[in-house]
Amino acid sequence: MSRFATGRYACYRLKTAGRVGRMGTETMVVLTTCGTAEDAGNLARLLVERRLAACVNVVADVASTYRWQGRVQQDREALLIIKTTASRLTELTTAIQAESKYELPEVIALPVQAGSVPYLMWLRESVAELKD
Repeated sequence: MSRFATGRYACYRLKTAGRVGRMGTETMVVLTTCGTAEDAGNLARLLVERRLAACVNVVADVASTYRWQGRVQQDREALLIIKTTASRLTELTTAIQAESKYELPEVIALPVQAGSVPYLMWLRESVAELKD
């Protein structure tokens, strides 16, 4: 591993397909939006409670410009930044689609290529399905 950031929370670029490499490629950041901060907070809590996300950041009052039904629209929304794993992505997507008040909810999943090893380990443990 080679270091590419300094300081207390240094991140590492993953060069091998070893244990840490699998953790890095398994980690996902998912983006979605809600019409209000309250709806976003409720969705965030539900995702974490169901162990579909380890952490959800809600960024309120995001300006969104998009094309919908042939017209350019502009709205204020709340952006959710969701940390999860690839193995939980299908269930996470299903939950977002079921709970969203939008006709076509945004679900964009981005793979994490590097990160703090202790954080990535915590993230995986936080979304792991509980064993009986």
